[in-house]
Amino acid sequence: MKKKDNEIKTKKIKKPWPTKDAMEQVYEMKLWGGNTSDFYSGLGSHHPEIVNPYIDVLTSFLTSFKKPLVVCDLGCGDFNVGKELVKHTKQYIAVDIVRNLIERNKEKFKEENLEFRCLDIAVDDLPSGDCALLRQVLQHLSNAEVQNIVEKLANFKYVMLTEHIPEGNFIPNKEIISGQGIRLKKQSGLNLLAPPFNFEVKEEKQLLSVISNDFRGVIVTTFYKVF
Repeated sequence: MKKKDNEIKTKKIKKPWPTKDAMEQVYEMKLWGGNTSDFYSGLGSHHPEIVNPYIDVLTSFLTSFKKPLVVCDLGCGDFNVGKELVKHTKQYIAVDIVRNLIERNKEKFKEENLEFRCLDIAVDDLPSGDCALLRQVLQHLSNAEVQNIVEKLANFKYVMLTEHIPEGNFIPNKEIISGQGIRLKKQSGLNLLAPPFNFEVKEEKQLLSVISNDFRGVIVTTFYKVF
């Protein structure tokens, strides 16, 4: 009986999705590119056509406030982008699911108002803050995980969401398995305001749209005012 009880407990605590393992594998096997021993978060974090306009838009937004915001970067990756934004915030909390990546970031990037945390944003409680940044993160996750995250985003006043989506009209929010590509392969992309997520916001505004010959689809950054 004891053996069966232990087996049952093991099954209960098993995670319903393999996101952490998938993301660790991405970096270990250099699936997003990079040919050095360091971590590399792909073109979305390094291509000048994608990165520079994003930094400009976020800098303009963050510096528009008299009192600097507390920003939570949910899925900070190798921090090639986030490092340019820290100076415009009261506090910058950078989160990623890959522990070795977070430990590397802690050693490489040091600012008084900068903090790194290793969290699974679909499972763990999120840090408190004024603004959440999600830059090409949700596109990798299953609908169940996205739904869990959307419920937590209601605690932020502002959300900046960047997603890689098809050009033109498409059916949003098709299901995918976490870590196995993004919805673009199904001619789909995320729309948090549409079912099944139905994210409730006071304001929505597209801030940036980037098209390049180096990739299919369009990378869109959308601003949401939540409350």
